[in-house]
Amino acid sequence: MQTIDIEDFNKIDLRVGTVIQAELFEKARKAAYKIWIDLGPELGVKKSSAQVTDLYLPKDLIGRQVICVCNFKPRQIADFMSEVLVTGFSLAESQIVLASVEREVPNGTKLH
Repeated sequence: MQTIDIEDFNKIDLRVGTVIQAELFEKARKAAYKIWIDLGPELGVKKSSAQVTDLYLPKDLIGRQVICVCNFKPRQIADFMSEVLVTGFSLAESQIVLASVEREVPNGTKLH
């Protein structure tokens, strides 16, 4: 494993946001959802494509706080622009457990 300095870590803008909308992403090559995340007043609502269909239904995502990488370049996926990366942990090849917070915090709060 390669090590990094704190300066490298500080370049990654990790923030918490609340999922406000989720729907099946029918045009994605791999099973995915289109997700809209409220990242607070500074960043607003951002979109993400997330391959979390094995463990979550769209209705289960609404209101859930997730941790996002907010400073990746936006990525076009089919007809959808993914603006942030929703983070998670792999259980199996296609099973992702979303990274979240232990208790509710204000949307847009940075991870340190």
